[in-house]
Amino acid sequence: MNDILEKLKKEIPNHSSVVVATSGGPDSMVLLNLLSTVKKEKILKLICAHVNHKLRKESDDEAEMVKKYCEQNNIIFEYMTIDEYKGNTENYAREKRYEFFEKLIKKYASPYLLTAHHGDDLTETIMMRLIRGSSLKGYAGFSEITEKNGYKIIRPLITKTKEELLKYATVNHIPYAIDKTNDSDVFTRNRIRKNILPKLKEENKNVHLKFLEYSKTLSETDAYFKNLLEKIIPNIYKENKLNIELFLKEEPLIQKKIINYILEISYKNNINLINDSHVNNILSTIKNQKPNKKINLPYNKIFIKSYNNAWIEENKTHKEYDYILNDKIKLPNHHVIEIINDTNDHSNYVTKINSKDIKLPLHVRTKKDGDKLILKGLNKTKKIKDIFIDEKISLDQRNLWPVVTDSNGEIIWLPGLKKTKFDREKDQNYDIIVRYQKKGSL
Repeated sequence: MNDILEKLKKEIPNHSSVVVATSGGPDSMVLLNLLSTVKKEKILKLICAHVNHKLRKESDDEAEMVKKYCEQNNIIFEYMTIDEYKGNTENYAREKRYEFFEKLIKKYASPYLLTAHHGDDLTETIMMRLIRGSSLKGYAGFSEITEKNGYKIIRPLITKTKEELLKYATVNHIPYAIDKTNDSDVFTRNRIRKNILPKLKEENKNVHLKFLEYSKTLSETDAYFKNLLEKIIPNIYKENKLNIELFLKEEPLIQKKIINYILEISYKNNINLINDSHVNNILSTIKNQKPNKKINLPYNKIFIKSYNNAWIEENKTHKEYDYILNDKIKLPNHHVIEIINDTNDHSNYVTKINSKDIKLPLHVRTKKDGDKLILKGLNKTKKIKDIFIDEKISLDQRNLWPVVTDSNGEIIWLPGLKKTKFDREKDQNYDIIVRYQKKGSL
């Protein structure tokens, strides 16, 4: 890690305040240790920012471990907890973390936020986005340095692997915690980490550096298009509305870049909810011969085409949603859908699935016109609309009722009402259990 140490010494000037995002895992604890070493040679104010997500029983112990390390090494310890989640757990947690980090950046007048993202993280992120679809910027993953409003996010470990960091932590007796959920095959990133990344490293042990080169190339290409768009956008996109006639005169690649530009303005920090299927759907809507058309987008937004104009706005009719289910989601109807480890519940509020039968990740969304599912045990297709009628579900409830699908859009489960052909019995093979809990039963 001497190269990282020297780089940190060179890039961080004396008398600086540095905020370090520290989860307590080996990566962030190694980064904190390296900065503590730099601090001994330079005059630095080092602030450890720890977020307790309260998602695992070990979280409180890990917070104490990080706090103790900071006390022993004269590092300022700043701490927050997330006690309640709304919507997509992963996105909500990320929003809250960065709100906390930016609060500390202002409090300590720090120009730097350092995170412990490493080379394997970048490789996994790029592969996940290649699988799910993304924009050119999304496919690049993340860069070593990101310019923000008034500060920089620096990822100094981006050239290192997880193995190198673990070895360094062991040799230097650096305490750290292990998140056991990283071993679960339910999550896409974990499957990539366990099954795909080792195979790539067999071909090239430094494959993470190749992915870093790939990331830089895409980022440079994206920057080129960004400069190009700055000249085009003012004529085509005015007052948050797209001029369709001018838009259609552009080359197909530029058209997609314009759509991505508009989506990034609308979604900001939640842009990871958007993939290439959303872009293609918007493009098809613009080219559709119908003068008026609208489509639903994630996070309760809609894309509207009206004659020669098109725009994105909040869906005011009802809160449509489309979440990726990684672990736990609090829905707009205040109920919860979550992945659990075990249960004795065999009701319609639980479904057991074999991941080999579907395409992950799972999605939780509102109903769509024409939705159908294949009922369990009957090999019979039934419209969700008819199920709602049979079960006497009110119109307001129907608009917010969750529908669980796989990434191909196949309906896996209608929580609380009907199981499908994908549900497995207790004595059958399954590796995912999903539970739906109503408000009041939590």
